[in-house]
Amino acid sequence: MTELIDRAYFQELAHQPPEDVCHRALCRYDEAEREYILPAWGDDFTIDPHGRQIGCVKNNERDYHEYFHLFIIYYLLRAKEIEARNEWISEKDMDGGPTFFRGPHEIPTNLITRRYENDIEKFRKRCEQIHGSALDMADAAYRFTMAPRIPIAVLYWRGDDEFPAEARILYDRTITEHLTLDIVFALAVAICTRIGTRLAEDMI
Repeated sequence: MTELIDRAYFQELAHQPPEDVCHRALCRYDEAEREYILPAWGDDFTIDPHGRQIGCVKNNERDYHEYFHLFIIYYLLRAKEIEARNEWISEKDMDGGPTFFRGPHEIPTNLITRRYENDIEKFRKRCEQIHGSALDMADAAYRFTMAPRIPIAVLYWRGDDEFPAEARILYDRTITEHLTLDIVFALAVAICTRIGTRLAEDMI
């Protein structure tokens, strides 16, 4: 799942001082294995910049979209020592966001609404299954920690006769201090894909 990641990212990470990366990204470095261990979305990921490999310690890697690996290595390279502000913004509130996040870069929240429609309880179940913490927003909402400095929120509204169900992703105001817009998009695709995945018991 690392084929889409430019090897230059791995090379750059291999040349960065581990103590600097760990301080900025709030991760660990295993000197014996020469790999980073990053807590991300409730799991631990190993990043081997020399072998150009990213793996998930517990879950099957297929549980994550390949874009999530791209997000992980970019986060290690560019995360800054900035605390989250706990102020939510949408992608349209980011500098350049209204222009960038449309057409081919429109956030695919339809994957979530198509999956759950008006079944809020099933949406809640899925979010709790993948390490979400409930928020008092919308008809249902959950906070996720994508990486130590990257909290996001997923909001869901039931539809009615006039308006269809709606999902939205919100981001901490600091996100563009760490990520470029194309990496925010990659992260959003990974979020929509994972939350929109059918539960195993639904497929029996």
